[in-house]
Amino acid sequence: MESMDVIREELRQPAVDLRGLIPEVFRGFGEMSGAAMAEGELSSAVKELLAVVIAITRECDGCIVAHTRGAARQGATRQQVAEAIGVAIAMNGGPGTVWGPRALRCYDEAIAARSDPK
Repeated sequence: MESMDVIREELRQPAVDLRGLIPEVFRGFGEMSGAAMAEGELSSAVKELLAVVIAITRECDGCIVAHTRGAARQGATRQQVAEAIGVAIAMNGGPGTVWGPRALRCYDEAIAARSDPK
């Protein structure tokens, strides 16, 4: 898997183009996503960790990038991400051992980007 920044950049323009064609769908998805990830009985950090596990299961690089960044923003620790990845491996077997490390690398890149005062 390429770096988090490369994946985000690769997906950016196609997403902008599609959003221009179906703005209501993207607006609705954004609202639903915001509601689903909001603080509640489960913290937003826990919800991001759940999303990371699902992203690994679905083998979705864009989802892994988005939700590892979200986990970092919500204060999830590297150990918490690793333990969530352990659940993905337990539920997915071999594919989890491939996509899980990708997710951890994206989390590490997200933390490094937050620390870099560019």
